[in-house]
Amino acid sequence: MVSVAVAVHHKVFMVYSQSRPSVGRSSRAAHSGGNRRFSSHSRRRFSGGGGRKNKKENIHPSKFICAAKPDIKEEVYVAKHTFSDFDILPVLERNIRAKKFVTPSPIQDQSIPVGLQGRDVIGIANTGTGKTVAFAIPALNKLMLNRTSKVLIMAPTRELASQILDEIKTLTRGTKLYWALLIGGSPMRFQLNDLRRSPRIVIGTPGRIKDHIERGSLSLSQFDTVVLDEVDRMLDMGFVNDMRTILGKLPDKRQSFFYSATMVGDVSRLIGEFALDPVTVSVKTGDTSDRVDQNIVTYSTPEERKSKLVDLLQHDTSHKFIIFDETKRGVDRLSRTLRAEGIHNEAIHGDKTQGQRQRALDHFKRGKSRVLIATDVAARGIDVPDVTHVINYATPQSYADYVHRIGRAGRAGRTGFALTFIEESAMHASARSVSSSSSRQRAHVRPARSKSRTHQAPRSRSASPHNRKSSGRSRTQQAHNSPQYSGSSRLSPATTEWQSH
Repeated sequence: MVSVAVAVHHKVFMVYSQSRPSVGRSSRAAHSGGNRRFSSHSRRRFSGGGGRKNKKENIHPSKFICAAKPDIKEEVYVAKHTFSDFDILPVLERNIRAKKFVTPSPIQDQSIPVGLQGRDVIGIANTGTGKTVAFAIPALNKLMLNRTSKVLIMAPTRELASQILDEIKTLTRGTKLYWALLIGGSPMRFQLNDLRRSPRIVIGTPGRIKDHIERGSLSLSQFDTVVLDEVDRMLDMGFVNDMRTILGKLPDKRQSFFYSATMVGDVSRLIGEFALDPVTVSVKTGDTSDRVDQNIVTYSTPEERKSKLVDLLQHDTSHKFIIFDETKRGVDRLSRTLRAEGIHNEAIHGDKTQGQRQRALDHFKRGKSRVLIATDVAARGIDVPDVTHVINYATPQSYADYVHRIGRAGRAGRTGFALTFIEESAMHASARSVSSSSSRQRAHVRPARSKSRTHQAPRSRSASPHNRKSSGRSRTQQAHNSPQYSGSSRLSPATTEWQSH
C-alpha cells in the first residue's frame, strides 16, 4: 500500500491508495426520461431527492485521483460594455445600480445585447459565471415593454429555481410584475393561488410545471419567452420528455434562452429542435474540476469509514464541507452520527420540505454550520462560493454526477479539495479487473510463425510442460511487483498511464 498525504488546512490527513494502471474514462450514464407515467413517486424522484434508480456506473478508483491545476493561466477578458451601456428601461437600470453592478461578466457582456435584440440565445459557460443576470435583463426588459408578454424559466432543482427567483425579485423591485414559483416540496395550494393572479413570470422545475399543465392550472399559450437554465443537468436527471412536452405547448413565435455547461449529444439535439436561428455565446474557460485537488480515502468497515470522516472534520474547524451520501435515509443517519460526535451540520434531501431545505442552506451560507450533508440534489444549483471541501461519503451514480458534485469546491479562483471514500474490497476488485484485462490482451498476442522450421528459436526449458510449475509467480503477482506499481504514483491528467514521482 502506498500512502498519499492530503493537506487539509496545514494538517495532514492520511489517505491510503494502491497504485494501478488507469482504464478508459467511464461513459456518461444515459438518463432517459422514458415513457413513464407521471405519478407522485415520479415527482418525488425528479424533484431532486436523490432517489434515482438508474444503473450505477462502475467508476474506476483512479478517476477520483487528480492533482489540481491552480496555475492554469486564463486570458483576461476585457468587457466591451458596462451595464449602463445597455438599452434598458430606467427602472431596470436603477435596480442594477442598486446591486452595484458595473462591469458585466463575459457571458453577460456577450449575451445581453443579443437578447435585447429579441434573438434566441445559446449560452455555454461554467457554473457561477452570472448566467441568471445574462438572461434576466433582456427577458425582464421585454416584459416591461410589452404588457402581454410572459416568461417561463425552467431549472433542474428547487434550489436553483429559488435562487433565480431571488435575483428576479431584486431586478423587478418597484414594478408590478407578479411571479409564481412552481417547485416540489412547497404546498400546492400556495402555488395555485399564485397562478390565479396570472403571473407574468413563472419559474419552476420541469416536473412541477408539467403537473400544473396537466391539472389545467397553467396554460402556456401566452408565454412568448422561455429560459432553460442548466440544460445538461436537466437531461442528466431524466427530464428530457417533460422538457419536450413543455416546450411543445409554447407559442411558435417566441424568444428562447438556453444555458448549459456543455453542448454535446442530447443537449445539442434538444436545443436544435426548439431554437430558431440562435446566436451561440461560448465563454467556457475550462473544467471546474481543474481547480479541485482530488483523492481517495479507503476503508474496510462502515465503522472505519465513519471514524475517518469524524477525524477529518474534527481536525479542520475552519473550512466548509459538503458531504454527499447516496440515499435520503443515509443522509439523515450520517447527520445524527455527526451530531452525536459534536459536529454541527445541516442535511437536505428530497423528503425535506422546501422550508426545511431553505433554512438549512441559509445556515450553511451564513456560517452557522460548516457542514452540509446532501444527496445529489445539491450537486448543482447551490451557490456557496466559500465551500472548500467536497466529500463523497458514497460514490456517485455516474462520473457526470461526480463532476457536478466536486464543482461545488474550488470556486472564485481558489483551490478546492475533493475526497471520495472507497471500500478496500472495491479497490482490490478493480486491481483484479485490470490485471485480468491485461492478461487477456497478452494472451491474444502471438509471435509470427516462421514458414521455415530452421528459423524457429529453440524452445525454452521454462516454457515446457514439465517446468511450468516452477516458472515462478503468477502473472498477477508479477504485475503487482512491476516497476509501474512501485513507488508513489499519481495519474497523469494528460495520459492514461500512471507515472511515478
